[in-house]
Amino acid sequence: MELGVALVVFGGLLVGAVVAVGLAVGSSSSHAAGTVETDVVVGHQTGSVVQYGPNGTVRWADATATGYFDVTPLADGAVLAAFFRDGDPRCGPYDAPCARTGFRVVGPDGPEPGTEWSVPVRTATNSEVHDAEVLPGGDVVVADMDSETLRRVDPATGTVRWRWNASDRYDPPADPTRTDWLHTNDVDRIGDRRYLVSVRNANQLLVVAEGRGVVDVVNEAGSPALFAHQHNPQWLGEDRLLVADSGNDRVVELARRGDEWHVVWALGSAEGVAFDWPRDADRLPTGETLITDSRNNRVLLVNDSGHTLARWRTRNLPYEADVVPGGEPVGGPSASAQTAPESTDPDAVPVLTTIEQSARHVVPLPGWVTEAHVLGVLVGVAMALLGGTLLLHVRLFPGGRHGQGWVGRRGW
Repeated sequence: MELGVALVVFGGLLVGAVVAVGLAVGSSSSHAAGTVETDVVVGHQTGSVVQYGPNGTVRWADATATGYFDVTPLADGAVLAAFFRDGDPRCGPYDAPCARTGFRVVGPDGPEPGTEWSVPVRTATNSEVHDAEVLPGGDVVVADMDSETLRRVDPATGTVRWRWNASDRYDPPADPTRTDWLHTNDVDRIGDRRYLVSVRNANQLLVVAEGRGVVDVVNEAGSPALFAHQHNPQWLGEDRLLVADSGNDRVVELARRGDEWHVVWALGSAEGVAFDWPRDADRLPTGETLITDSRNNRVLLVNDSGHTLARWRTRNLPYEADVVPGGEPVGGPSASAQTAPESTDPDAVPVLTTIEQSARHVVPLPGWVTEAHVLGVLVGVAMALLGGTLLLHVRLFPGGRHGQGWVGRRGW
């Protein structure tokens, strides 16, 4: 009996101590001691746009859509956001209810009336508009994953002024709206009527020019060693790119040398936690890199050696983040490091790392949780369960065989 009680108590104390120490250490470094004071606006795939202050507080949030993706801060403090909404009766050729997807302007008071452009889609799964960007003159360019097109839209009238079809380059299925064909998930203006386009499922980036079509291809062979299932590439300049290499759980800077592209800078973890499906990386004019680490539910600002300058814990599944004010610039400095400064965690323990990363997929764990915390909690819980089992055994079999319980026979 005494052993069972001791194990339960000690196990509980161990779990409590692990959490208390983690909280104490984590609270002192959760935002790198406030070394960078800036706001970020974040689009969450699970349905909210949130502006976070430098201490992680929520300044405002909009949760009026089923999901949000790319977000772009506007000069007046509002945000242009790509979104989708389930259960809409306006379905065009599809059965009602359906999903609608497009862009809208949101702010502290919710969506701004008269600023939404959307189209019906058969399903919200892999059919959403992931990116929209305001162009000089007021038009908005949209990456439409449902029909795998680019569209330049007049937001006031809904008129499509220009359209590029991915089927002009790739062999299409019979109906692109019934399959996740290319997953065209990003479009950025990089010059006069020139756009950088991410074709995720092909592991390729395209430069598309209005009136000319595709004029350049990055990763012509689609090699996953260069990048795989990428998101939100940033044009740093001629022959230089920054890419959220989601399929390889890292962020890479690429440079073209002759006809080939090469990784010249890579980052695969921060603060001892490996990236898990990062889906955005922005190189700021000051040289830092803003990273959206989606499945770890965090946004990080790091320098080129991989040191974290600021961290924002986010709601579930952040998709893309921009600094406020400023947004994602076109063009930016190259990282001075030419190696992967923190591509792996040297202290990782394979089984415990797997448990930790799996848990982060289920709940938004604090950033301070490491394999050591996982081990401490597992040991504490195991001890408490063992103690509880002993207590239950004594309760069910108080005398045991021959009138003496098992605990008593062991002399404990």
